[in-house]
Amino acid sequence: MTRAPEFDALITGGAGRHAPAPRRRTMREWAGPLAVTLLAAVLRLWDLGTPRTLVFDETYYVKDAWTLLHLGYEGTWPEDADAAFNAGDVDGYSSDGSFVAHPPLGKWIIALGMQALGAENPVGWRLGTVAVGVLAVAALCLVARLLTGSAALATIAGGLLAVDGLAISMSRTALLDGSLMLLCLLGFTAVLLDRRASARRTDDWVRRRTAGGRPIDWGPALWARPWLVAAGALFGLATAVKWSGLYFLAAFAVYTLLVDAIARRRAGIRFWATSTALRQAPVSFVLTVPTAALAYLATWTGWFLTPGGYYRDWAEQQASLGSAATGQVASGIPLSLQSWWHYQVTMYNSNLGVTSEHGYQANPVGWLLLQRPTLFYYESGDGCGGTCVQSVTSMANPALWWVSVAAALYLVYRLARHREWRAGLVLTGIAAGYLPWLLYTDRTVFQFYTVVFLPYLVLALTLVIGLVLGPSDAPGWRRLEGVRVVAIVLGVIVAVSAFFYPSWTGLAIPEWLQRLYYWLPTWR
Repeated sequence: MTRAPEFDALITGGAGRHAPAPRRRTMREWAGPLAVTLLAAVLRLWDLGTPRTLVFDETYYVKDAWTLLHLGYEGTWPEDADAAFNAGDVDGYSSDGSFVAHPPLGKWIIALGMQALGAENPVGWRLGTVAVGVLAVAALCLVARLLTGSAALATIAGGLLAVDGLAISMSRTALLDGSLMLLCLLGFTAVLLDRRASARRTDDWVRRRTAGGRPIDWGPALWARPWLVAAGALFGLATAVKWSGLYFLAAFAVYTLLVDAIARRRAGIRFWATSTALRQAPVSFVLTVPTAALAYLATWTGWFLTPGGYYRDWAEQQASLGSAATGQVASGIPLSLQSWWHYQVTMYNSNLGVTSEHGYQANPVGWLLLQRPTLFYYESGDGCGGTCVQSVTSMANPALWWVSVAAALYLVYRLARHREWRAGLVLTGIAAGYLPWLLYTDRTVFQFYTVVFLPYLVLALTLVIGLVLGPSDAPGWRRLEGVRVVAIVLGVIVAVSAFFYPSWTGLAIPEWLQRLYYWLPTWR
């Protein structure tokens, strides 16, 4: 597709005889993204050791990560291990394998922080997820720059993610979803880069074969697509954090085929739809799905190389019982691989069965309204001139969230009305992270799962901000009006972040201030 006119003329550093030298221009263009990335690091690292106790599902992932470092698989802990672990007694685990609900990669990322600082230090528990959160801001700056060509919009996008409460709280808590978000965002980046390269290769292929004036009935089968291979690997790694990464692999596999079909149609290929389905689709499958599977499998290396993991000897036990005759154990397939597959099936069934009641579970239907944020930690006591409160709530900046949802809805209109490819790409990211969960409304799920599609909501708002600012050649009054509107919106978002920051990070505040955070009854 052609570039939307609204984005062609966005200011990216000036042009013409007054343009700065290339080196100075490069420094100026990347100064903003660098600044917001540093801001993200400060907001996430400040007093990272608070709370000095395992909060919410850190009780699982931190201890699992520590045993991964020492055993190569997740070991078991006594039921009352949290108090001892919080006090610095971190060696209470046994070598017996523990059944886990999620693949190991996200826990390996948490383990890197503990490898650096030790398990006795709460900062070590969370350092890996902080690094993930900061890298996500830098990655979003890059994506916004690739999408819009504007250093200013790239800075805005990264800055919005840097100050958002959901992104901050998930970076400062040793959970898995921040790592899932980063890897999906990197896969999204690879898809964006593949989109550009594959369209150019299709045009070149058609140009070479139509030099004699003959029409082209069938298009090429493009094998040289390294960014597509990278996307498959990254979505495979995302799946190795949480299986919901598969939704991104599936959604963007469909997206790339649609882009291929449109590129073939524009290049003048007669049977553009059929050639996409019969020629390119099998090639794209080979480039992505096996790559994703291998990337996923590689993250289980510790389980394969050690003897004590959960279900590690399942196939051997079944074979010794004569189960091969009943078909439970297949001949010719390594027993370790059969044991691993049985573990995956059991994990899948276990995840489907999570329906227990939880005080902070949130129906996905209400996610876009920010209906029920998750409280990770709450502690109150004397101080602050009365009662003092510390809390960690994984809640998005409400001003940013609601205006971003509105921007995404506007992009739906832009896509339907103007066929803008940027809108389609960003909406695919939102759909991949959100729509599948509507199939699981009876399962126990939480609002913080939305962090995986938060970057695409921010991108939706960024694209709309670009439209409000208008092209660089617009009349001065038009530009000034757009700048004023954007400045007001960004100012409100930053002010709301400053107001809510204590509730995202566990800072001690008076109880009366805590009550001011309950904008909706469901936030209590």
